[in-house]
Amino acid sequence: MKTQSPESVPCKPLETGLYIVATPIGNLGDITMRAVDVLKRVSVIACEDTRVTGKLLNAIGVEARMQRYDDHASSNTRTRLLDTARGEAVALVSDAGTPLVSDPGYRLVREAREAGITITTIPGACAVVAGLTLSGLPNDRFLFAGFLPVKDKARRDVMRELGGVATTLVFYETGPRLERSLRTMAEIWPTREIAVAREITKLHEECRTGTASELAEHYAAHPPKGEIVLLVGPPVKEASSADPDELLREALLEASASKAAGKVAKITGLDRQTLYSRAVELKGQ
Repeated sequence: MKTQSPESVPCKPLETGLYIVATPIGNLGDITMRAVDVLKRVSVIACEDTRVTGKLLNAIGVEARMQRYDDHASSNTRTRLLDTARGEAVALVSDAGTPLVSDPGYRLVREAREAGITITTIPGACAVVAGLTLSGLPNDRFLFAGFLPVKDKARRDVMRELGGVATTLVFYETGPRLERSLRTMAEIWPTREIAVAREITKLHEECRTGTASELAEHYAAHPPKGEIVLLVGPPVKEASSADPDELLREALLEASASKAAGKVAKITGLDRQTLYSRAVELKGQ
């Protein structure tokens, strides 16, 4: 009896529902095995641009029916996709990265949930997280604020609104608008550490850090292309007049000597190594 090779065995259809599938943000090698498997087995793929997604599907050897679904998609298009998802498997992808992160899939997922349609996520690349890992900025907490507004006043308003948030801020920005945004940041946050991550996962991946003014000068001379992750370090607390020993004793109640020294260094601006040595002494008393 003849046996079929694995390549000739038809893919088993997936369970019905909506599958949110992350795609690479640059390097095609970053697509997951699970994402490839799902894309092979869905009935239709909802995507922002069929040309962009078509290139990805061709590269990974997937043939599937595509349905354009972007910011301009009508409610009728959404309804048709939901109707399909009730009886078949539908994938939702973006041009790059994880769908719904600054991406038009929000309404589709929300209405699918309201309709009782099964929703499954297939995680993968995300420029927000990738930018954070490259930046070296504090990442225990961060706030992602999407794309900065195009108009100057609106952009300033957003920066001022978020300026007091004590965490790393993450924005998406485009190459042509980067210098303008950095100039505004230089006015509002002249001393805060800024990171510009671009070409992430590609051959010329870059993450440049410095003040907004320094980076604005660099990119004025070297205009960047494509989409960019723009990160802003948290505000530095003003030097405290409180007794460092008191601050260390308080910090040591819930942290090691090393972490306590780091915490007090951020508050006071004092040398961390000196504070660490003092924290060790206080802990031994």
